[in-house]
Amino acid sequence: MKDIAIKSPAKINLYLKILGRLSNGYHELDTSFQLIDLSDDLVFSDCSGHISVSCDGASIAQENNIIFKAAKAMQSIVNNERGISINVKKNIPIGAGLGGGSSNAATTILVLNKIWNMNLDEKEMVDIGRTMGADVPFFIKGKNAFAGGIGDIFDPRDSISEKVVIIDPMIFNSSKEMFDEYDSWKIGNTDALISEQNSFWNVFIEKNKSIKEFYQKNIKKHEICLSGSGSSMFIKYTSDSEMRKILKIIPS
Repeated sequence: MKDIAIKSPAKINLYLKILGRLSNGYHELDTSFQLIDLSDDLVFSDCSGHISVSCDGASIAQENNIIFKAAKAMQSIVNNERGISINVKKNIPIGAGLGGGSSNAATTILVLNKIWNMNLDEKEMVDIGRTMGADVPFFIKGKNAFAGGIGDIFDPRDSISEKVVIIDPMIFNSSKEMFDEYDSWKIGNTDALISEQNSFWNVFIEKNKSIKEFYQKNIKKHEICLSGSGSSMFIKYTSDSEMRKILKIIPS
């Protein structure tokens, strides 16, 4: 098999509303996914009998990562000792609400389905992806969408016409911890959300003083949006002059 190089795209959540906590521990969401042209680079190479994952430019465990888990799940279905070596070049910030890990897992499922001639249909791949994480089914489908359920029930939508500046504050946000903190904040808290764009804003802004200062200083002039559970933010624009104004407000 020749090496297969493929890009694994990021996403932003145009909005994200937490509707409630479900009995299984997950949360019911109302959100809108938009694919963006930031991506990780994955290279798949033949590797008889075992699975290996390596990463350039970022520290991830060789086996305790979502890519390895996705490959292992696919291998268990093939059940013929097929192996694969996967090298990852991370360009999507980790723990930033841009879906990098989920996208990598979805890409792994899609590629292995093809090169291992598994002939799984989309539903079967989505069911596998759902066990990896709530955002994985979206990346398997690979289309902009409104989403409900835990973020895995989709209604396709057109791409937005604007461009976006992504702001990466280099803060690692654990989605699980952010959901837990949101649940704690919600109990007995009658404060209104500072923004209807994303239910995580209040939690995120109160635990990061520098973000709070940036937000309060600029929100009247710019619609600052939060992606996923953070930490990445984005601002939409339609012209180069708008983009230059946005770039000026971002701390170095």
